[in-house]
Formats: sequence, structure tokens, C-alpha cells
Amino acid sequence: MKLVEISAFISRWPMLGLLPSAPWMISQDCENQVLSLLEGLGASYRRHGNVAIHESADVEHGAVLKGPIIIGEGSFVAAGAYLRGGVYLGRNCIVGPSCELKSSFMLDGSKLAHFNFVGDSLIGEGVNIEAGAIIANYRNELDGADISIRYADSVIETGVKKFGALVGDGCKIGANAVIAPGAILRPNTHVPRLGLIDQFVYD
Repeated sequence: MKLVEISAFISRWPMLGLLPSAPWMISQDCENQVLSLLEGLGASYRRHGNVAIHESADVEHGAVLKGPIIIGEGSFVAAGAYLRGGVYLGRNCIVGPSCELKSSFMLDGSKLAHFNFVGDSLIGEGVNIEAGAIIANYRNELDGADISIRYADSVIETGVKKFGALVGDGCKIGANAVIAPGAILRPNTHVPRLGLIDQFVYD
């Protein structure tokens, strides 16, 4: 897949300085990526070690934040949420109760309802992930085989063992859906409730 096409999936990538790396390489290096972004934040962020929370964001008591983490303007993190491994939340994001977000970027206006897991993923703007939906990041059934992705007419060999998904702007993922490791969702894709997206290339 061409990086030009990737940049069209998530329109704000160039502003974050994450191109031209492939998304699976960004998620592998999420901690360093977030640490680099921390250096450029302004005075409107409250610092707690390597966790930065915008003064207008709301993090409820009982949320667990293991930095490096950036929580952007107007965002909300509920009690019981667990953020770790390098996490970036843009403006007006929601991470609901009992959600786990690991080594992922989630851009402006995107939402995890509750009881979600999202691992090693890049989530665009205006994405809504309903309750119980999972973006898995590891091929447990294949003993952690390298992630390969069938996309359009090509096969992408990522060379990494952990990668969740590239989720384009405006996608909607229904309740209890499963996005298997190594998925690429075009902008405005709708995944039905209880749906399965699996783009892995099986032998």
C-alpha cells in the first residue's frame, strides 16, 4: 500500500509528523512517538511525569495512566479505563469505563464506548467504537506469527508480530465486533454489530 494512500485515510497524520512511516511501524514505536510529541506541548497541559493532560480534559478518579500519554483538549477518560504503552488522544476524545487502550493514537472526536480493547492501532478522526468491540493486536492462534494483510489486490508483509488496525476517519464499529490483528479500514467504513474483519493472509 502506498503511503500517499495511507495519509488520505487519516487526514491529520501530517500535522503529527508521523509520516512517512507505515502504521505498523508507528505503533511499534508508540512510546517514543508520544515522548517526542510531549516535548512540543504548550503550557495548557498539566504534567505528571510523562503523562500530559490538557487543562480542559477530564480524567476520572480510578483511571490508570501508564505514560507516556497525551490527553488532548476536551477529552474524557472514565473511571476504570486503562491507558498504557504510549497513547495519544486528540481533542474531544472519549475513553469509556473499563476500556483498555494500548500503544495507540486516537485522533479528534473519536470514542471508545466501554468494555473495549484497542491495541497497537491508529484511529482517525470521528471514529465511533461501540461497547464491547475489540481491535486485537496479536495472532494468538498462530503463536504470534508476523502480521500479513490482504488489502485490495496486494499482500502487505508488515514484519511485526503486534499490530491492530489502521482505522480511517469517520469509521463506525458496532458493538461486540472483532477487528482481527492487521486490518485496514477505509474512511467511513461501517462494521456491523457482531461483525468480524479479518484481512490476515492464511497459508
